[in-house]
Amino acid sequence: MCPYYYQPMDIRHIEAVDGEIVRGHLSFILNGDIQQVDNIPGDMTLLAWLRQTQGLTGSKEGCGEGDCGACTAVIARKQPDGRLAFTAVNSCILLMGMIEGCAVITVEGISAPDGMLHPCQQAMVAYHGSQCGFCTPGFVMSLYAAWCNGAGLDEIEIEQTLAGNLCRCTGYRPIIDAGRSLECQGMADWERQQHEVLSGLLDHIRHDEMIEIEAGGKRFSIPHTASEFARCVAEHPQAVIVAGATDIGLWITKQHRQMNHMIWTGYVREFHQIVTEENRLILPPAVTHQQAMAVLGDHWPAIKSLLVRFGSVQVRNSGTVCGNIANGSPIGDLPPALIAARASVRLRHADKERTLPLESFFIEYGKQDRQQGEFVSAIEIPLDAAPHLKCYKLSKRFDQDISAVMMAANITVDDGIITDAVLAFGGMAAIPKRAHHTEQALIGQRCELANFAAAAANLIQDFTPIADMRGSAEYRLQAAQNLVKKYGLEITGIALVALADRDAAKQLVS
Repeated sequence: MCPYYYQPMDIRHIEAVDGEIVRGHLSFILNGDIQQVDNIPGDMTLLAWLRQTQGLTGSKEGCGEGDCGACTAVIARKQPDGRLAFTAVNSCILLMGMIEGCAVITVEGISAPDGMLHPCQQAMVAYHGSQCGFCTPGFVMSLYAAWCNGAGLDEIEIEQTLAGNLCRCTGYRPIIDAGRSLECQGMADWERQQHEVLSGLLDHIRHDEMIEIEAGGKRFSIPHTASEFARCVAEHPQAVIVAGATDIGLWITKQHRQMNHMIWTGYVREFHQIVTEENRLILPPAVTHQQAMAVLGDHWPAIKSLLVRFGSVQVRNSGTVCGNIANGSPIGDLPPALIAARASVRLRHADKERTLPLESFFIEYGKQDRQQGEFVSAIEIPLDAAPHLKCYKLSKRFDQDISAVMMAANITVDDGIITDAVLAFGGMAAIPKRAHHTEQALIGQRCELANFAAAAANLIQDFTPIADMRGSAEYRLQAAQNLVKKYGLEITGIALVALADRDAAKQLVS
């Protein structure tokens, strides 16, 4: 294992075009060693750097798109309260600029000082959790992140912890058994001491200054304040804004796009803080899905149940709410839920901001109401506008799959009469879209199942879905109609059908 020690830093700078001093290298920690790296193309992934320049080949390239988990590494960051948070990430789509100020831990860096296997490694051996071994380092690192955080290894959580890791020869039972065996084990003194040293090193390498790395004409800008970020985007409107890179990473690895200039949201401290303003939740640009899941789940359990099926832990640890909105995917799961919750989107250009209803942000496929030099600066969600919010996702797999149909529904009922309704769908049109005809058919009716069934027939006026590999047009339309009826069953209290919704099933039992 690499020792944890202090290495003096040779601070280097470059002059920015506007005369401002900008640091031209990355500072981070790799398996206990402080690193200073420059001459890095902005589109280089962490996995490529680890394997090609460091010889750390334990992290494997499988899918190259954040699905299989063979490339899983762990990122450690210092939280505002002083504790260390360890997150499992897909290094195949994590860009090098995104590890500035962090600690990167790979499977080569977790064994004990005397060379003994880490408990997460030993558990895989003891429970026969590996055959060909290609996926094994990724599983180990997912377990390691949970181990360090002290959460995610119990019977209920272990499947979610490992949902982003695929194995095609061992089978999952012995791997799950290995993970569960770790829950009752205590952390050794040597590992606690390493974490204390790591915490100090993270304090040492954090510097509040603009950073830019570049090589081969590929630039990656890392602003450190909200105003600096806004100015950078306004001055470089053609640049690509990067949040979690769970989508943009695939542009690089799969579509081989030339990304000449990217600007990252993740180094701005205030971009990570969920706040409450005037009875509204404010989610800034760098709030991840994993971070949002806990907070949104406290107010709307249906959104938490949805986000459990949103990618994997690795994807949720990197992907952001604002980034998911900004890319305008017609099959994104979160926009319909937020539309149903009557969310708004804030857009900022330099020092000016404007706010519009989220549903108005999406114009047509690939086009949103966002001007050049403007970025999504926050999502606002009123805390009192979704009394009966439910979310439904239909896909071929429970975990980590794209929806064929996604519906989020929210009605307001006054003295038994439906006075307002929002039914928002994904996968039914070229953009996330409300079913206005169906909503109008509900408004003014009594909150009874027959009226939901009758209203569902109006979906044919709202949507002309396409057929693709996820479902035929006929399937999508019928499935959407059935979801409206399902919502009626649940909202009227007749039945709660939770075939694959573990959280809803637990609520039903309680």
